Amino acid sequence: MSSVNNHSTSSNDSSSNSKGEQSSQESKLEFSEDEINLITLMYKLVGERWSLIAGRIPGRTAEEIKEYWTSRVPTKDSENKK
Repeated sequence: MSSVNNHSTSSNDSSSNSKGEQSSQESKLEFSEDEINLITLMYKLVGERWSLIAGRIPGRTAEEIKEYWTSRVPTKDSENKK
């Protein structure tokens, strides 16, 4: 019976870890110059195939790379509006 109570208290710990996960996500969005160069090169070769690009950069996910690319690199649509 005491093991059931231990499981319920561990579920409360997960909510306190969410703040630590958010700060680690923010720091992961900082890319090194080498990573940026590789992303740019790979994008020219394979286009928006984010999972292929992420496969060449250890520790990065396709979502992180896509988010970086779309937030930092201007699109053709935004250039045409100027």
